[in-house]
Amino acid sequence: MTQPDVTLPRVRYMGFPFRVGADGANSAARFDHIRQQVEQVLFTSPGERVFRPEFGFGARRHVFEPNAGALWEYAQNRLYGSLAEALAGEVDPKTLQVEINAPQDRPEVMLVRVRYVIAALQKEELHEIEV
Repeated sequence: MTQPDVTLPRVRYMGFPFRVGADGANSAARFDHIRQQVEQVLFTSPGERVFRPEFGFGARRHVFEPNAGALWEYAQNRLYGSLAEALAGEVDPKTLQVEINAPQDRPEVMLVRVRYVIAALQKEELHEIEV
């Protein structure tokens, strides 16, 4: 007796930013969805969401701050806390690493590096985002 060919459905997540096209709402695969969650936390300012006023990091407000080590450390700790909460269940919290600094040759740029391991798949991801 042969086993039936069972293929698991590809799970799709709601894409960010939310858009509706001819085929309906845009969607994203799991890895893209997690990266989009990182971007949501990074670019959403606290107080911007009515029912979750503490959500977000608010990268835009840090852009015009002085380029100093103390500021980077404060921002790094704040972003780490926001990401740990937002990515709970998707990312192994022990592997979450956040680094914020300015490249030597471009001090006007805030470079954010986020590294984590996806808990269910044990796959490491690294994102570098310039603000």
